[in-house]
Amino acid sequence: MHPQRADEFPLAVQTSGLADGPVLLLLSGQANSHVWWTGLREAFESRFRVVTFDWRGTGGSRGPVGEWTTETFADDAARVLGEGGARPATVYGTSMGGRVAQHLAARRPELVERLVLACTSPGGEHAVERSADVRKRLASPETNARTLRELFYTDAWSGESHLFGDPTMTADEARAHLRASNRHDAWAVIPSIQAPTLVLHGSDDHMVPTANAKLLARRIPGAALHLHDGGRHGFFDEFEAEIAPVLDSFLTS
Repeated sequence: MHPQRADEFPLAVQTSGLADGPVLLLLSGQANSHVWWTGLREAFESRFRVVTFDWRGTGGSRGPVGEWTTETFADDAARVLGEGGARPATVYGTSMGGRVAQHLAARRPELVERLVLACTSPGGEHAVERSADVRKRLASPETNARTLRELFYTDAWSGESHLFGDPTMTADEARAHLRASNRHDAWAVIPSIQAPTLVLHGSDDHMVPTANAKLLARRIPGAALHLHDGGRHGFFDEFEAEIAPVLDSFLTS
């Protein structure tokens, strides 16, 4: 499907799992398409109608590059859910996807039945930013898969990752995503989130420092917090088998 927003930007949408099941919307990280969820979405397909879409500037969602924001992406997510019949959905957002999910849940509460926020941040002046050393490593022209691997995974991990960005993005598209993520600030709106919320984070995340999880859990009414010991930014991928029972307990409670 390619739902159209009012500005006619085409969005590539992917669905799998139960055709008439409860909806689970999965939101990927910055500068990534639905490919982010490869090997992860399958665990939900026996219970949910699993929905993903490619952010503007990734995958099959291509068009003019604008001053995109996490609110822009949240509007896109709402449009995708609306195309599916506007049933309340469970929304699971990771990294920048978690930032987008905050705005979606706060601004469109009728669309979000449950909310999972993983390895993400409220943004703005209250957020805990990554260290100068990490920023320097990410900004370096020599930044490569090895740098990202060290930030996303522990030394024990030896699998294949789908989290390191969409290689088809142009430089303008990548910069637009970076601006959207960096300018995110949902601090004022997240206390209005009504959906039951689970905050997940790795205890050793230096890409989005772990302290942000505690800020979110305190700021969102009734939110539950789970920190995975030793997990880095990609903990939900590396430790999928250990995170699954935590998710299952939340999703079925």
